[in-house]
Amino acid sequence: MSGEPSRQEQTLRTIIEGRKMEAYVEYRTRDMQVCWLCGTISYKKTPMKAVGSRLICIDCFRQIREVIETMDQWEAEVQLEREISKKVGEGISL
Repeated sequence: MSGEPSRQEQTLRTIIEGRKMEAYVEYRTRDMQVCWLCGTISYKKTPMKAVGSRLICIDCFRQIREVIETMDQWEAEVQLEREISKKVGEGISL
């Protein structure tokens, strides 16, 4: 029991660690970046690009690129659905 820190010492250590963490967060806040689309908070590890006055992370750009690359297929599916709906509508009115 003599080697163990007292409850008061443990409490003080916890308070000191908490204050250190608060100081670190305040220090890092200026490096903080938030993605406008997904809300991801990052520092310098996740690359972000400014589009106008807003930052967008690389993960969102990848998703946008994927959508753009498959846009032709997506438009073809929408056109096919319209044609099917039109033919079904014509078939019902007969």
